Amino acid sequence: MKNTRYILGAAILLMSACMAFGQAKDGKGKGDGKGKGGPPPPMSFFVTSVGKGNGADLGGLAGADAHCQMLAAAAGRGSSTWHAYLSTQGAGAVNARDRIGAGPWANAKGQVIAANVAELHGDTLEIARMGNRITKTSAINEKGEVMNGVGDTPNEHDILTGSQPDGRAYTDAADHTCNNWTSSGMGTAQLGHFDRMGGGNASWNSVHPSQGCSQPNLVATGGAGKLYCFAIN
Repeated sequence: MKNTRYILGAAILLMSACMAFGQAKDGKGKGDGKGKGGPPPPMSFFVTSVGKGNGADLGGLAGADAHCQMLAAAAGRGSSTWHAYLSTQGAGAVNARDRIGAGPWANAKGQVIAANVAELHGDTLEIARMGNRITKTSAINEKGEVMNGVGDTPNEHDILTGSQPDGRAYTDAADHTCNNWTSSGMGTAQLGHFDRMGGGNASWNSVHPSQGCSQPNLVATGGAGKLYCFAIN
């Protein structure tokens, strides 16, 4: 009887060991950090490590996209097409949400910040309650670095967007895009906060306007002319 119990116990231990080995081999064990196993997704979202340097004059949408593409290429992700998260105003206005692809988007460390456009913007009450996953530690630059926000010196948490919270363009007569990203003088630009702190709300894409469109104006407001960049393919 005792021998039978010993044999059954040994068999159970052997089966448990085999299952644990199989899970480890397949990357499905606890603590693998990847959920479904396999490598993390490639970078498809980042905050630019630097602005273009001429305030909010980005050379229009084309110039902003080229800036995203250049930084992505330097980080080894130039094979994808990159767009800046920016809206424009007036005739032929463009919504930022319409120019960034369908998602999902992951940062340089493979952390998914949103599964799709609806989640990114909280399009329904249920989705808005859950929120996207943009925070100071996930909204990193193309080099995988956490950047200066509230409490750091200098604070550079302002990100140019020209957008309303739902990712759409403004339709009033005020300038929210520094003349559609061609002005480094007159005008203002709507800004988001990548660290989601300060300004009266926790919006990543629409908190307050800049003091102006020049580089000194952007710095004085709490930024450096940085952008959100998304891979659209």
